[in-house]
Amino acid sequence: MQKTILIRTGIYILAVLWLSSCYQPNSRQKEATVNAESPSSKKKKPTIADVERGIRDNIAARTKEGNGYFTIRKDTVDLRLKLVRVHTEYLSVLGPNQFFACVDLATTSGDVYDVDFFLDGDAGTMQVTRTDVHKLNGKPYYTWKQRKDKTWYTVAVENSGSDLLGVIEGQDQFTFTYEVQLPEISSAAEIWLPIAQTGPYQSIELLSLNAPEPYRLLQDEKYGNTILYMALQPHHSHQKITINYKVHRQEKSPYQQAGVDLNKYLEANTLLPINDRFRKLAEEIIAEKQANSPLEQARALYDYVIDNVRYAKQGKYGTGDATYACDAKSGNCTEFHSLFISLARSAGIPARFAVGAAIPSSRNEGGVDGYHCWAEFYADNKWWPVDISEANKYSALATYYFGHHPANRIEFTRGRDIAPEPMPKSGPINFLAYPVLEVDGQPDLATTLFSFKRITP
Repeated sequence: MQKTILIRTGIYILAVLWLSSCYQPNSRQKEATVNAESPSSKKKKPTIADVERGIRDNIAARTKEGNGYFTIRKDTVDLRLKLVRVHTEYLSVLGPNQFFACVDLATTSGDVYDVDFFLDGDAGTMQVTRTDVHKLNGKPYYTWKQRKDKTWYTVAVENSGSDLLGVIEGQDQFTFTYEVQLPEISSAAEIWLPIAQTGPYQSIELLSLNAPEPYRLLQDEKYGNTILYMALQPHHSHQKITINYKVHRQEKSPYQQAGVDLNKYLEANTLLPINDRFRKLAEEIIAEKQANSPLEQARALYDYVIDNVRYAKQGKYGTGDATYACDAKSGNCTEFHSLFISLARSAGIPARFAVGAAIPSSRNEGGVDGYHCWAEFYADNKWWPVDISEANKYSALATYYFGHHPANRIEFTRGRDIAPEPMPKSGPINFLAYPVLEVDGQPDLATTLFSFKRITP
């Protein structure tokens, strides 16, 4: 049954533009909208800061009442939430001294609810009058429609599409092939390549491993990776290494992990610096968003990277150099997540890197377009998964990717500056997705292809 809300014609005539999708006006429109007032009013004009203060005061009071959680009822369930972000950029005026804004609040399991806050009052007496749960992980429960008499009502949104833009929730199963074509090898050579492992969110069955020579499996003690190592000779030129897996993958949400040395994920890496530049930038981002808790701070940094870095495979992309990402404001997934990790660690938030491949959801077999990487940060005693480059490409999924990794992916390795023994002559491995090949101690390239076939029930 549809719930209806009657709204006086004239006062709320502009509301639908924002209520339906959190429409974002430009900054001048926003300031002009917030500062609108009745000509007869003599009170101080409300500002964006006044409205945000009213929202934050309400959340703080209700969080105190809820023993550390903002509680709100959705259907028959009482949700216990923590503040992630106040969307002041989506602030709207509904009438004289009547306002609307979107707020993101998260459960401890990582589900992010978009809650609509309605407020009345002037600059000094801003009060929250109603809160409605609008979306879950970016998917709306309702939208707004107008009757012939010009009043507004909410309409439930059915089947809003869990597989939207490549996301498979729950679980996924597929076979995955990692194939390496060796180049012409002129003298003694060595190769290192990742071996996917079973973990809390993926079950890996090694179906076959075909290689031209006996190989060794090395263990990376710092991050727990398994790495295939082979010594090669010229007669191995143009031969193949083929690894076939059967993968059962679970969607990832925030999770606890015992026995982790968090200090390891607060340290700098070769291309993930922690210095005054990144500390200052992180402080400015966090202060601008008035982000207090580590969860709010991480969301502020996440949004900064989305808003300021352009996904582009040009220049020095693909190295995961946080300084380059900060300067060029462009790159692929490695630049997005490297910049986030350097900013997070500089702000005192542990963060870490992982790489693998994203499996297409729109088809059930075929090639996979290269590697994909992602990150996690630590807050509220849990690791929170994020995928910032995907959130940048598909803004409708930005809420989902703050706290989730979908099931349609496979993880190869974790960490940066990976140091197996024996180690490449060039030093620790920046990150391990494609093979590291050295011929006579010098870097060389091997052609690498990924493919998959989904296992359907």
